Amino acid sequence: MAKAYHHGDLRTALLEAAAELLDEGGPEAVSLRECARRAGVSHAAPYRHFETKDALLFALADEGFGWLAESGAKAMHGIRNARDRLDAYGAAYVRFAIENPARFRLMFGGAQPAKPAVAETNGPRAYALLRDSVHAVIGDVDDEELDAATAAAWSLPHGLAMLILDGRVQVPNARAAERLARESFSYWRTSK
Repeated sequence: MAKAYHHGDLRTALLEAAAELLDEGGPEAVSLRECARRAGVSHAAPYRHFETKDALLFALADEGFGWLAESGAKAMHGIRNARDRLDAYGAAYVRFAIENPARFRLMFGGAQPAKPAVAETNGPRAYALLRDSVHAVIGDVDDEELDAATAAAWSLPHGLAMLILDGRVQVPNARAAERLARESFSYWRTSK
């Protein structure tokens, strides 16, 4: 029998339980009932914070985008050269993916969880950090060109991350993946 509700922060406890389930078996393994069991609360308690499993998965993905934005900002901190800042963001992006593979796949996978009707989201914050970094590199251009350049800048770290996660490119750990990302960016930056 589940323990009586006693959490000071049930939402966080449910997200932690959902993250464990996601890591263990992907989105299919996540259920509100199992999250409640792991959090030690009644099976009805999660509904106070998440109306559906999709709402819980969306919150996990959104939390991941927040972590990604924080990782990118931290990696760029103190770097003055615009191109070096963009490279630092890309390397942090790859490292994030390798350190959080199930969360990364949830964030960018084809089966996106439905967005709740009202939600503050971190996805636009992570994208804005990338777009602003690209803008600093290429200067003032129209929105269409900036969007195209941002897509190009996003494609390299995202593609590398997916190749690593899918086992197409072998790296022993996240640090090696980040190093490979930096070398890849450097190659394209200097090649003719």
